[in-house]
Parts: sequence; C-alpha cells; structure tokens
Amino acid sequence: MRLFQNSGIYPAYLLRLNRLSATASTFAERRNVFLADRFGAAHFLKPVLEGDSSTFFTNGDDDLLQRLWASENGLPAKSELADILLAQIEAHRSEVFYNLDPMRYSSDFVRRLPTCVKHKVAWRAAPSPGADFAAYSLVVCNFPSILDSYRARGWHAAHLAPAHDPVMDDYAANAERPVDVLFVGGYSRHHRRRAEVLEAVAAHGADLNIVFHLDRSRLTRWAESPLGRLLPLSKHRRPHEICDVSAHPVFGLDLYAALSRAKIVLNGAVDMAGDDRGNMRCFEAMGCGALMISDTGRYPEGMVDGETMLSYVDASQAVSRIRQALAQPEQVRHIVKRAGEIMRDQYSKACQWQDFQRLVQEL
Repeated sequence: MRLFQNSGIYPAYLLRLNRLSATASTFAERRNVFLADRFGAAHFLKPVLEGDSSTFFTNGDDDLLQRLWASENGLPAKSELADILLAQIEAHRSEVFYNLDPMRYSSDFVRRLPTCVKHKVAWRAAPSPGADFAAYSLVVCNFPSILDSYRARGWHAAHLAPAHDPVMDDYAANAERPVDVLFVGGYSRHHRRRAEVLEAVAAHGADLNIVFHLDRSRLTRWAESPLGRLLPLSKHRRPHEICDVSAHPVFGLDLYAALSRAKIVLNGAVDMAGDDRGNMRCFEAMGCGALMISDTGRYPEGMVDGETMLSYVDASQAVSRIRQALAQPEQVRHIVKRAGEIMRDQYSKACQWQDFQRLVQEL
C-alpha cells in the first residue's frame, strides 16, 4: 500500500515549529523536526513514524514546508497549497490518501486527486455542519455519535482510534511528579461546563500545586494586557483563580514532559461533544503515566472509572475525587499501571495500523 498521510498545523503550535526548525533548509529537514516533536503523533500511522519508504507524510497547510517541496521539485513559487499537495500525491504515486484535515481539503479537492489514488480516507472527530466529505471513500473517528451523523448524510463511516505513541513510555516511567493537578487545553466561557470545573479546581491552588497550561484566545490576551485592562472587556478576562495557576501553552515533547511531572491530569469535554468521550488528552494522560480524572460519559473501551481512570459528574465531585486520589497514592499507582498497559497493548501503533489496513481492504 502506497500511503499518503496529510495533517495540519495548529496555529498556536506554528511558533514552536518555526523555532525548532530555524536551521532547516529542506522539506525533509523541516518535516523530520515536526515528526520528532510528536505533535499529533497519536494520529500518525505506524509507517509514517517509522519512515517507511512507501509512505509520504506532510502538513498541507504548512506554507513554509510545502513551498520548500515546491522549490525542490520545480513548481512555480506562487503555486497554491492545494496544487502543491496534488503534485506531491502524484509524484508519490499514492494509492491511499489519508487526510487529517478534511475541512481544508474537502470533496472539491478529493475530486482533483490523480487516478493512482484508489481510496480516500478522512479523519474528522468534531461536528461539521456544512462540510462536504461525500467524495471520500471513508470518514473515520472514535466518536460513535459523530460517525452516526456522517452515516445519516449518506457517507461511509467507521471507527478508528488514536494510538499510543511509544515515545511516551520513557515519560510514563518518571516517578518525580511535583504537580498535583495539571490541565492542558482551552479555557472559554463559551464552554461553561469545563469552565466551571476548572474554576472550582483552581480555587484550591493555595494548598495544591495546580498548573493549567491554557491556550488563550487573541481577545483574551488583549483583554488581560495592561492596555486592555483599561477597556470594558471584563467578560473576556479569566477569573483571578484561573490566572493564578495558569502557565503558557505546551505542545509536542513539552506536553509529554508536562504530563510526566503530574500526578493527576484533569480532563473535560467541551459542550459540543455530547455523551461521547475519548479526546486526545485521554490517550496522552494515560500514556504518560498520570491519573486521568475526567467527566462522565461514553468512553472508549478500556477507559473505565475506578479501573484505569476516575470520573466526575460535576465540579464539586471533580474536586472531591482529586482530593481522594491525592490521599490514596497506592490506589492511584494501581490505576495508572493498568491504564498504561491498556494504552500500550490495546491502543498500540501496530493495532491502529492493522485496523486502518482492514478498513481500506473492506472498501
């Protein structure tokens, strides 16, 4: 199988990537820096991470990366990113196109793919009103209700899970965990349930070592700036309890390192998730040896309250379960050990790759 996997760059991560790859002067060098940093690695298939010669990987929205390839392969300097991506697929003679960025490269793009591509697979794990994935052979993710919504629109959809990144194992082995509670992600008043939990936990920052690595919106950054505080923007500022425990966002290997220093990783779905659970933080927290405490819901197989994680129904219970867990380190070690086993065995890269190949063969 000649596989082409396309991903995308989270805007807040681009600054880090540019810094890490400051000396990279070729497409291969910049791409290798990205892959080595493991950002999004749970979604990258086994042959990509192993550098298999029949597999090609790129970030189709990384302007600098793609223009390096265009320059090296004789494309005009002002080529559109979509045209560069098409040229890469044709040059690779790809048989399977696996796209993690179908909102950018939707059916209009897929219909332009060269004839060598026999199967087109898209990953999309969020509600997508107005999206057009009809030209894809298959749409995959790990949220049952979202898959049902795709099927209701007449699209072929199937379950595929993120996978444990084996690089996490070294981080999971870390026994020095000075941070009591860690949260990594977005904080917004628009996600009221998550915000209530974060605010309740942050209120205990006086006697617990709590660290929230928050990705603030541009408006929030402006509202919290010295000049912004002189303007009527209070609804965009975070409560002081949140600010007191907040740190800068972390990505890639820095995220793994942060998770490896935490006893507990707090997780919470955003409002659009419904009852489905299983966002990336679940796999990352459990894979890096922290106890995950997350909101109740329908979790992937192996993520079980009291066995491999702990769950809460509201902000008050989230605080209670955190306190109880910190008071029972032996029980926590048992849960964390079992969670790590589930990640390494049930959600291994080998299993993910086997599942992907099976889904393609069934098309």
